[in-house]
Amino acid sequence: MRKNSSSEPIVPVDLPIADRLAAAVKRYGEPAVIERSIALLKGENAGEDFLLYVGGEHAQGILDGAPSVYWPELWGARALMYVWSETANEAVIGGLDNQSWRVREMCAKVILQRKLHALKRLVRLTTDEVPRVRAAAVHALAALGTAEHLPTIVQRLRDPDVEVRRAAQQSRDALTARLGLPTAPDSHSPAAAAAEAEAPAAEAHSPEAPDAE
Repeated sequence: MRKNSSSEPIVPVDLPIADRLAAAVKRYGEPAVIERSIALLKGENAGEDFLLYVGGEHAQGILDGAPSVYWPELWGARALMYVWSETANEAVIGGLDNQSWRVREMCAKVILQRKLHALKRLVRLTTDEVPRVRAAAVHALAALGTAEHLPTIVQRLRDPDVEVRRAAQQSRDALTARLGLPTAPDSHSPAAAAAEAEAPAAEAHSPEAPDAE
């Protein structure tokens, strides 16, 4: 446990995110936690104590003077994986256009979990410059899309990034199974896609920073 800047109350920054959010709900109430999470996602100030709840020890570093960059926005989006209201719809869908790839990726994950209607934006995200964003987009399309989104997913079977190709194969199979669609006997069969997934990337992408709390 570590005290916040005002010493009272104590914020459990060393606990897992789920436990921190549960503590925040107990302290503020779920509607207020949702409202503050939306504020963070939109780049607004939600209070130092709340930043500690959603960001943990990393947030303490920011309060101590480290650059905040995109982290508060990311933490706001991530908090909506644990608490939810439809009032967050607009902010989460808007987050798909965030300049930070981490925020775009997280918002795609929230859209998948909360089953939001944002198919056109997810299609656009399948060609994002960052592989992890493309992978998150095809996974969301597999769960939320229709037959017309199958070609978009299939295109990513030849993505230059191996993890995106794997995500595309999984997503194609999931979508066809969910909708009862036939699998075309072509070069995008499971065996062919698996072989492509093991091939070296055709082109390089900017390196991605490792995950952080």
